[in-house]
Amino acid sequence: MDGIDKSDRRGGGGDRRRSDRRAGDRREGDRRDGACASTAFQAEREDMAAAFRWTARHGMHEGIANHFSLAVSDDGSRFLLNPYGVHFSRMKASDLLLLDAREEPEGMGDAVDPTAYAIHGALHRNLPQARCVLHLHPKYATVLASLADSTIPPIDQNSMRFYERVAIDEGYDGMGLGDEAERLSRTLGNRSVLMMGNHGVMVVGETVARAFDEMVYLERACETVVTAYMTGQPLRRASHEVASKTARQWAEYPAFGEKHFAALRAILDEEEPDYRQ
Repeated sequence: MDGIDKSDRRGGGGDRRRSDRRAGDRREGDRRDGACASTAFQAEREDMAAAFRWTARHGMHEGIANHFSLAVSDDGSRFLLNPYGVHFSRMKASDLLLLDAREEPEGMGDAVDPTAYAIHGALHRNLPQARCVLHLHPKYATVLASLADSTIPPIDQNSMRFYERVAIDEGYDGMGLGDEAERLSRTLGNRSVLMMGNHGVMVVGETVARAFDEMVYLERACETVVTAYMTGQPLRRASHEVASKTARQWAEYPAFGEKHFAALRAILDEEEPDYRQ
């Protein structure tokens, strides 16, 4: 998997972890029950656990609701998913379930959240390019998703990051089960952000680091937009040319998401090192 270079950050453990991951792949080859898979893909698990911990720290969570996943097979069908009932602030690497988008797992409704598996299974099954999938109901993004116009106007540098990059879902039909999950994957298409009308938001990325950085800045952009609406004053919208240029500059900025996530993990390494367990 792509992601933060852990060997740079924690010394000579990179070779050992790569060896561990290869061994983990072999151990998990014939075992599909995600509730049992707590050792394979350790590096990926640590990234995921860090993302959950920081989502809680940022106040973007809803306790045990909402869900993140990360594809760990080339075709995207096998993925890590948070278990049902574990609070975001207490998530550990070993808590994450290893599931298969092609086979309904054991423990549905117990260890496995039905809507989490339905939504993330559909995305990984239908959109193999969506390696990391983050679904949340953060305050300001959800406010914007609740408006008749859920677009993000280009009114500041952060909002311009998402200019012409967001898909908007206007067909909410209940919790993300069955056909609703399949529909969401079609609506997202090749975009990286889905504003889910009457629901929340979904962000996808190539790595946990990039997806999490995107989610943080999306919520910040939505906070600015909602606050600007609250003033009742006209918005100062950037031109199409300026907004497009700024979005492109964001996309080309060197390793921003990776450096952001590495800094966040460094804080957890000092203050909450148990996330790696």
